[in-house]
Amino acid sequence: MNLPNTIAAAACCIGLVPALLAAQHPHLSAETKQYVVVDTPVVVLRHVRVIDGTGAAPRDDQTIVVSHGLITATGNAATTQVPAGAQILDLPGRTVMPGLVMLHEHMFYPTGGVLILNEGGYSFPKLYLAGGATTIRTAGSMEPYTDLNLKAMIDTGAVPGPRIDVTGPYIEGPGMDLYQVHPLSSPADATDMVRYWAEHGATSFKLYMHVTRAEMGAAIAEAHRHNLKITGHLCSVTFREAAALGIDNLEHGIVVASDFVRDKQPDVCPKDGAVASSIAAIDIAGDSVSALIRDLVSKHVAMTSTLGVFETFAAHRPPIIPGALAAMTPEARVQYLEGRSQIGDDTSSLGTTLLHKEMQFERAYAAAGGLLLSGSDPTGFGGVVPGYSNEREIELLVEAGFTATEAIRISSLNGAQYLGRADHIGSIAAGKAADLLVVRGDPSTRIRDIEKAEMVFKDGVGYDSERLFRAARGVVGLH
Repeated sequence: MNLPNTIAAAACCIGLVPALLAAQHPHLSAETKQYVVVDTPVVVLRHVRVIDGTGAAPRDDQTIVVSHGLITATGNAATTQVPAGAQILDLPGRTVMPGLVMLHEHMFYPTGGVLILNEGGYSFPKLYLAGGATTIRTAGSMEPYTDLNLKAMIDTGAVPGPRIDVTGPYIEGPGMDLYQVHPLSSPADATDMVRYWAEHGATSFKLYMHVTRAEMGAAIAEAHRHNLKITGHLCSVTFREAAALGIDNLEHGIVVASDFVRDKQPDVCPKDGAVASSIAAIDIAGDSVSALIRDLVSKHVAMTSTLGVFETFAAHRPPIIPGALAAMTPEARVQYLEGRSQIGDDTSSLGTTLLHKEMQFERAYAAAGGLLLSGSDPTGFGGVVPGYSNEREIELLVEAGFTATEAIRISSLNGAQYLGRADHIGSIAAGKAADLLVVRGDPSTRIRDIEKAEMVFKDGVGYDSERLFRAARGVVGLH
């Protein structure tokens, strides 16, 4: 398995806001405009339910005022002033929440036994945006130049998509048989990789399963020298060792932690199955896991949940999402369904056990004060399709025991906090970017309503979710 500072509310500065934002607002190409349904300087969303992303209780019958890409007011619909000349959208029965900030995303898709992963530069940005993700971090890149160029095209309005924090290529040692991954030769090689890609636009980095502690330490030091963060999907290095070296984030949670493998050798990824077996055997509420959590939290290590990809390996899961199947090429659909058929029906299977253990771990991590983030990781054997999978991740967080508002915060404001942008994105408040997801129904009482996306606003521009989803039908796995 492999997403501007808050403008002060002082009266002297208010007049500058439209001019500043107009200068920054990209020109939308004809390609992008075909998905746009709202693009006026001032728009009002009226009579909506608001889940603001902070974890607070939902507020009914609200009005949100958007001006030149910023939220300028939120409040009760009966008392919030509507600016003259605004485009008014009366949206009873809808819930508005922040645009999602998802931090384990990719621009590639697994293609079966071939050791090359197909880039999804056409379909994936549309799918992410359609499902409400307005900011994503690519947690590992197979084609970094493609990802960087795609980011630039989105930023200039040439194609639709979320803001992208591009993670550099996987920082990995020998042992991962993928043609697109460079195997490290030394700590100096790790330093050179981070330096090169930082200078070429990467804004984060990811360590992978076969690095040594020396290589990890070198990569972390170089990333921090550039004031950039670094995450990891680890195996050869334990969570405790990585935290001691200064890693900022860990991917996937407890189910990939090699800390509990008996007789683990330093800098060696245990044999296939050893990590999973060790996690299946431990008590998540026991002293050893609790001690690990305390250590990670004390060192301010964030943890990224990717429950959706683990769900694909559990019995009787996931529910078939017709839109996700329709998005795949016929070949990709067959690949996924054949893989799914091999999972079996045993609800006490290893895959099911690990999913439940991970859910328990994530609750414990958040309860201990750890920063829990959210991502979808569209890898595995193909059952995780962007957009649909971002919504599914939130549903799984609720199944794990979080409230709907907590799950939405994990998938919005927590991500913004990790990226250092909580003053601008991640929640609904005056002065923040107008990144908004509009859904039919009420996810706070029925979490499956989060699948009913109607519109997604990014910087005040409203995109039609269904048009974006429709544009990607039949091409996931191809481009």
